Amino acid sequence: MLDLRRISPVADYFILATAQSPLHSQAITDDLVEKLNEEGYRVHHIEGYRQANWILLDYLNIVVHIFLPEVRIFYGLERLWGDTPKKSIS
Repeated sequence: MLDLRRISPVADYFILATAQSPLHSQAITDDLVEKLNEEGYRVHHIEGYRQANWILLDYLNIVVHIFLPEVRIFYGLERLWGDTPKKSIS
C-alpha cells in the first residue's frame, strides 16, 4: 500500500497486488468488489478486466492495482511513487 495523501491529488492510497495469471487477477477482482460492496463500498470504475494483465479498481480515494508479475515490474509504480510511505499487507 502506498500512502499518497501528502503528495498527490489523484488518490489517498494505492493498493498494489500481484496475481499469478489473468484468471487469478479476475478472481481477486471479483472477490474484492463483492466483499467491499457488502461493506457499502462501491467501485467507481474498473479498467483492464478483460485482458487482466493490470486491473485497476477505482474507489476514488483508494485505487487498487492488480498486476501480473511481469507487468508490475515493467510499470514499477513503487519506483514512480518512491517518496511515499509504504506498508505491506498480507
